[in-house]
Amino acid sequence: MTTTAAPATPATAPPDGRLWWREASGAVADLGVFVPIAVALIVANGLSPTAVLLPAGVLYLVVARVYRLPIAVQPLKAFGAVAIAAGLGADVIAAGALLMGAIFLILGLGGGLDRVAGFFPTPVIRGVQLSVGLLFIKVAWGLVTEPPSSFTDQLAPPWLLVGAVALFALLLWLRNRVVLLVIGGALLTAVILLITGGASIPGIGPAAIALPSLSLDTFGIAFVLLVLPQLPLTFANSCLAPADAADTYFGDAGRRVTPSRLARTLGGANLFAGAISGMPVCHGAGGLSAHYAFGARTWRAPALMGGVLLVMAIGFGAVMTDLLPLFPLSVLAALLGVAAVVHIGLLRDLRGRTDWSIALLVGVVGVVWNLGVGVLLGLALAGVAHVLGSRAGTVDPGQPTPDREEASP
Repeated sequence: MTTTAAPATPATAPPDGRLWWREASGAVADLGVFVPIAVALIVANGLSPTAVLLPAGVLYLVVARVYRLPIAVQPLKAFGAVAIAAGLGADVIAAGALLMGAIFLILGLGGGLDRVAGFFPTPVIRGVQLSVGLLFIKVAWGLVTEPPSSFTDQLAPPWLLVGAVALFALLLWLRNRVVLLVIGGALLTAVILLITGGASIPGIGPAAIALPSLSLDTFGIAFVLLVLPQLPLTFANSCLAPADAADTYFGDAGRRVTPSRLARTLGGANLFAGAISGMPVCHGAGGLSAHYAFGARTWRAPALMGGVLLVMAIGFGAVMTDLLPLFPLSVLAALLGVAAVVHIGLLRDLRGRTDWSIALLVGVVGVVWNLGVGVLLGLALAGVAHVLGSRAGTVDPGQPTPDREEASP
């Protein structure tokens, strides 16, 4: 995997008074993906709010220590979507998390995924990133036109759409100068709605955590319904694409972000999530673009986000069931929109009709059908283009180059 684009901004910045504001702004930028899935798993599937927030918080702190960069932590999207749609219980979700954890922990051993990544041409990776950007737009549109039933006390869809578009324009224009104020206002709105809604507010403290009850049947159901649809998406969007995006955004500093290392950290986090019946997590490439778009450049952003999630999980977990569904959807949709624009911008280094055709094929098939199928079709088209280019005596700019070396822990 290679890129030709230089980092738009240095990976580090002078320690002036604006640094922590910028990092804090980038830290909260990925809530557009995190909150909807977390709310649905809590409300519809009965997961403990503390068990949902705790694995994500721990993994963010691991990210801050291991990568020293704002690598994202997101729910497993296909996994979560199937679990929510099928109404699966906490035990099946836990079994799926344990399976995902074991599989990716094993795949990440020995640097094997780094060698596999060397076979993926840049246009195919760009297609994966395009697919995620388009998915963000699709999810954002759905949030404001057909609000999920798990969210309550929201504006009517026409006004949700108007608010989301206005906030999108504001955030795209001012980015880290206003995003903390927008998130703070959204959280204050949710708190006011909770207080004025007449609901009894539980005491401060964590929500109860129940260890899963597992069996062979539970693991079988989880593997077929949850793990199989998620595997290609996690491989492409949580191992290959984030490593490439980190290289693009951060240059040499991004070289410590390798597919094998990403597989190990998300694998370990999912073993923890499964053990406490929590929410399975991953490293989404789109989330990295979201953090980057709003100013995150160093370990400070994931450390801040991890700390906040731990405080919420342990100190206020009992309140989250009632509070999170009140979070304004227009804010979440606007955050997703900005992240989509920045993530799709990774395609700007593509050159020539062949590279663009491969990326568009992968991206469109990935968002309307299946990302795994899109990647296979992209690899096939890249192979044909390489053979034809070799016969014509030309060099295919989209071909991979030797693997990046695994950085030391």
